[in-house]
Amino acid sequence: MATLQLKNIKKVYPHSGDQKKAKKKAGDPEKKANLQVTDEGVVAVQEFSLDIADKEFIVLVGPSGCGKSTTLRMVAGLEEISGGELYIDGKLMNDVEPKNRDIAMVFQSYALYPHMTVYENMAFPLKLRKAPKEEIDRRVKEAAEILDITQYLDRKPKALSGGQRQRVAIGRAIVREPKVLLMDEPLSNLDAKLRNQMRAEIIKLRQKINTTFIYVTHDQTEAMTLGDRIVIMKDGFIQQIGTPQEVFDHPANLFVAGFIGMPQMNFFPAKLLNEGGKYAVSVGGCTVELSPEKQAKLAAHSVAAQDITLGVRPSHMVLSKEAGNTLDATVEVSEMMGSEVHFHASAAGRDVVVIVPTMNEKGEHIDSFHAGDKLNLTFSGNVCHVFDKDGKNLEF
Repeated sequence: MATLQLKNIKKVYPHSGDQKKAKKKAGDPEKKANLQVTDEGVVAVQEFSLDIADKEFIVLVGPSGCGKSTTLRMVAGLEEISGGELYIDGKLMNDVEPKNRDIAMVFQSYALYPHMTVYENMAFPLKLRKAPKEEIDRRVKEAAEILDITQYLDRKPKALSGGQRQRVAIGRAIVREPKVLLMDEPLSNLDAKLRNQMRAEIIKLRQKINTTFIYVTHDQTEAMTLGDRIVIMKDGFIQQIGTPQEVFDHPANLFVAGFIGMPQMNFFPAKLLNEGGKYAVSVGGCTVELSPEKQAKLAAHSVAAQDITLGVRPSHMVLSKEAGNTLDATVEVSEMMGSEVHFHASAAGRDVVVIVPTMNEKGEHIDSFHAGDKLNLTFSGNVCHVFDKDGKNLEF
């Protein structure tokens, strides 16, 4: 159990001698492989500030190379902090050795000792601390019970499946009863079915142990289902922090809107209109007045009429039986997903995805659509997301 404070944390990987010579001139920072390159070196994480409450489950999510694992390793003490301050329970931790931070970490690769049994793997960190034999036995058996691996305690890792090995790795971490449990993409080596099962196991585990969790993943489904709050990162910067519902309903920018949600949000070049103090969006011959909540937010920021990028989620697109004030679309691909159909279509010069249920409210199956069929699409004013030319959500 612990509170954490990360204040303007920064990580810079210094240039090697050859890189310094290759740099043509000092001055303006350049962008390389999506990360900023300065005279100091390659900036992997910058201006990372976050307060984490006791027992909170925080998920860092973003594409590969965005700095999330580097941030986690700085918290663990495995990477030196280039700038900023890290506090655990109010104590400055920048220069504290990893073994003295009371933190446990679960890695993507399990990192189990192949010559040891499951019991010995889980007991190992307690033996290093010279804990009494009776206490080691009690803690290992309690952790095995929580993770449902009691029957495997005498086996070696090679005799276990991927999911069982990951349970052992988690067990080895929690026997120490750490203040903070760090997890770096622990499920990425598992198949889809096992990932779903292990997600549920981690949620159960969280309810049974009093520990603060920081979890890193590039899988937005894991982020949405596990986190109390999600930290979305890109190119070393935080893009948005919020609950899963907040970032889904109110994405701060185009990147967050496209990253959170599956299939990803549809984007259209559109116009934001302001006529008689009422905001509406116009796209492809379809004009929709925004909801009172969105009207109020735009008015509060005195947003002017302008060209925008309009975002609408696939599940919020609606098939209309009649043309007129609708978005014309042409079906390209139809995917049957059981309870719903995913249409890939062309509309307003963009590729869009539309999700519709296979049955209507009366329990009747809807007509199937084929490539080349014409659709009339519409959407309501409360599901529109409006972004300016720089990608910022105009409601913020």
